[in-house]
Amino acid sequence: MRRGRVFLYLSLIVVLLVVGGYFLYQNFMKPDTTSVGVPAEVPVPDRVDIVVITQKAPRGTVLNETVLGLISLPRDLLISGMFTDLAQVVGRQAKFDLDSGIPLTVNMLVDSAAQLSDAGSVAALSIPEGMVAKSIPISRLASVSYALRPGDRVVVIASMQFIDLDADFQTILPNSTGLVYGSNIVFSAEGGPPRLTSEIVITDGKFGRAVKDNELTEEQIYVVPSEAQRPRLATQIIIPSATVLHVGDFGYGTGSLGAGELPAPEPTPIAAEGEVVAPPVEKPPDNITLIVSPQEAVNLTYLIDSGVEISLALRSAGDSTVIDTKTATMQFFLDDYSIPLPAKLPYGLAPRVDKVPNPGNSTGEAEAVP
Repeated sequence: MRRGRVFLYLSLIVVLLVVGGYFLYQNFMKPDTTSVGVPAEVPVPDRVDIVVITQKAPRGTVLNETVLGLISLPRDLLISGMFTDLAQVVGRQAKFDLDSGIPLTVNMLVDSAAQLSDAGSVAALSIPEGMVAKSIPISRLASVSYALRPGDRVVVIASMQFIDLDADFQTILPNSTGLVYGSNIVFSAEGGPPRLTSEIVITDGKFGRAVKDNELTEEQIYVVPSEAQRPRLATQIIIPSATVLHVGDFGYGTGSLGAGELPAPEPTPIAAEGEVVAPPVEKPPDNITLIVSPQEAVNLTYLIDSGVEISLALRSAGDSTVIDTKTATMQFFLDDYSIPLPAKLPYGLAPRVDKVPNPGNSTGEAEAVP
């Protein structure tokens, strides 16, 4: 009996120890699996990216990825009109001068130059910094048969004619000759110093030179030119690359026309019953505006004021080749193309031709030298 009761007490103690240990393990010693490897949950604020200007952009600047950026902003600070995507801004223009770091809104940008404010001309927005626009006269052949359009790049060629001048008179040579007849001494009425006066008569003859005849060795002949001095032509490129800003007139007044835009055509008149109205004749442009450096603009002004012929040649799109040419003169053609001087032969062709036929002449006949 006593031994069984002892065993019962021991069993009860063991059960209590197990239950107590399990209770302690579950409440105090068991690891917290809910917090291992899982960070405490922190509320994340809602943010959004907005488009900003990253560098100063003057009025009319076409915006691209190089001047744009994104910054993060809490969504509750987002203002209506802000841009959240770069694609919404790329290709648009600044409506006015923008400083770096400014968030862009819809009222700061325009889609085209025509939407800009009236301050200044629209054409000025297409001129790069440090460059200027200069208009020059053109003709059909001097403008590649009117093929030029805004954005084309052209070569500017000048053809200059040189003549000999008297350095003192600054007049074309040869000089005219003059004869002096008589000399008189004239005394002034107030008793001043006497003056020597002479009568000078200008003759029609030109200043010539004395030459010795091969046949008459004892005689000298005075040679007089048969015509006025012939100018010597020289042609060279003066501007290797200039951009066409506009062809023809821009328009007047408000300057609403943009670069490359032409005035609206005049409305076709309505013909009365039984009347035939001829279509309006479009006049070709007589001037073109180029984007050049300030020094090139000065050079063009000097050449135009000097009466130098200027012509344009169209460059290939995307061509960045550095152009280096030689000045074209008569001597250059003879030497560079190995052209010999034609020999003076005792025979020739008939009929006589004094001028090469002009392909543009409707009759195709050569014009004779008068």
